[in-house]
Amino acid sequence: MKPRHTPETPTPPVGPDTTAQVGQPYKTFLPIVTNGPAEPTPPPATKRLVIDPLTRIEGHLRIEAQIENGVVTDAWSCTMSFRGLELILKGRDPRDAWVFLQRVCGVCTTVHALASLRAVENALGISIPDSARIVRNLLAGSQMVHDHLIHFYHLHGPDWIDVPAALSADPAATAALQRSISPWPNNTSAYFDTVKTRLGGLVGSGQLGLFANGYWGHPAYKLSPEANLLMTAHYLEALTWQQDAVKIHALLGGKNPHPQTYMVGGMAIPLDPNGSTAINNTMVAALRDLMTRVQTFVEQVFLPDVLMVGAAYKDWAGIGAGAGHLLAVGDYPGRDGTLWLPSGVITDRNIGDVANLDQARITEEVARSWYDDSAPLHPSGGVTAPRYTGPTPPFDTLDVSAKYSYGKAPRYGGIPMEVGPLARMLVAYGRSNPTVRSAMDGALGHLGLNPGQLFSALGRIVARAVETKLLAAQLPVWLGELEENMRSGNLSMLDSSRWDPQTWPASAEGFGFTEAPRGALGHWIKIEGGKIANYQAVVPSTWNGSPRDGQGLRGPWEQALVGTPVADPARPVEILRVVHSYDPCMACAVHIVDPKTGETTSIKVR
Repeated sequence: MKPRHTPETPTPPVGPDTTAQVGQPYKTFLPIVTNGPAEPTPPPATKRLVIDPLTRIEGHLRIEAQIENGVVTDAWSCTMSFRGLELILKGRDPRDAWVFLQRVCGVCTTVHALASLRAVENALGISIPDSARIVRNLLAGSQMVHDHLIHFYHLHGPDWIDVPAALSADPAATAALQRSISPWPNNTSAYFDTVKTRLGGLVGSGQLGLFANGYWGHPAYKLSPEANLLMTAHYLEALTWQQDAVKIHALLGGKNPHPQTYMVGGMAIPLDPNGSTAINNTMVAALRDLMTRVQTFVEQVFLPDVLMVGAAYKDWAGIGAGAGHLLAVGDYPGRDGTLWLPSGVITDRNIGDVANLDQARITEEVARSWYDDSAPLHPSGGVTAPRYTGPTPPFDTLDVSAKYSYGKAPRYGGIPMEVGPLARMLVAYGRSNPTVRSAMDGALGHLGLNPGQLFSALGRIVARAVETKLLAAQLPVWLGELEENMRSGNLSMLDSSRWDPQTWPASAEGFGFTEAPRGALGHWIKIEGGKIANYQAVVPSTWNGSPRDGQGLRGPWEQALVGTPVADPARPVEILRVVHSYDPCMACAVHIVDPKTGETTSIKVR
């Protein structure tokens, strides 16, 4: 895990021992919320805050924010390193592109392979066999479930959980809290006493390891000691749980991360009920067992925890809203070609009016990005020509009136779009998908919120949890489809009719979409003479983390930060909450290295 923002002292203090209630828990009268310590002395009226890098994400992100009277009034999202995979791919065999593109990131790996395969197959007119479609759905769906859950506990969780404050918890009361929210079996006083003892040893050593460099004791934390202990226990349990989730990838993809069984035209792993080196009956049984365990943890731990934390932080349903424009490309095709998660576009928070997606309206701008100037371009004709014009490191602040990021500015019809779980769930909700509507309405009813309040930091967390629950339940359904194909003898996994480049046209263009955990992912390819002539990838964190465009419109993170309260600029946990609610993955847009300064974390207030 990357280091978090470093406080003035390396060893965080134990959180406050306080029991005053300011909220009620899920299905219990035990306190899950407490008043924190007194508010710090109000900061000066105007400050410029620089967080570089913003950690607990994948990659390197710099956020600059203007704070006036304790509230963010303006913000700038700055990706500080250049990726360049589009240039690396030129001249290569398009059948190999997916292998390179998985290496964009070590977290969202399989999604880049899938988008690349679909782009090549679209360009060459290839339709994959049904069983290959199912296996691709299983790989993508299981990765989504794994990624969402790990994000909540290990990347976003410390924004809401005051870990050392758990040392003042009553293990018996914590056990009662656990029993009140779900039937999860780790619910005894002895169990939580063991977790508390382990945590106490860690804090007492002064070397907190995973929990180092947090903003512990911050007044923005609201969970009671018992809720903090519960969440800390689940943080640790999730580290073990993910072993089951990644085994699904290891079985179907050969390894995790970066599965190796993809292939243009389908999958390179055979399907044979009795084959010793294939997806066979034994493997299907193992997959079903893993999926059952994954689903149990999601339903009995993850979703109840999200609802518990959401009830404590309901005020965050009014913070981090953004501009209210959402885009989903949809994913998980069925046998008839329909998408399990539909595509669509929502503007101005109008959930009841979902427009059809037209990929021809997507452009990328570089007016405020470190590239050679160009007009807004569709990705099929996109140009990646980096030209850094910022200050020489080390520096304090960027000149945000000029170019200030390596991130491009994707736009849809000239409008900045938020992508991700919130976009997917609300597009499906707006299209009256009954499964999504029922699950979302259940979560909203529990929290006492309405759909419009999902446009917020809390809304993104809730949408991510609901999506995870639905996907975890869908994985066994797709596995059942695969079993059905095995029983009926529908074992084909590869269409090799267009494998030979001699069968390709002299020139071809195509695009491929998939929904990465963080949102809409698109790859565009141009093939000439059997080689890649141009390649462009527009990734979720490029959409969400874009800088301003030529019209001066903020990107989604920049807009969402405006209006965010900041109690203590030296410990800007509120800014982390907003940005982390999108689950940034800057490695998809940048590569990280700073060999000159060696600086890992810096927070500067002016």
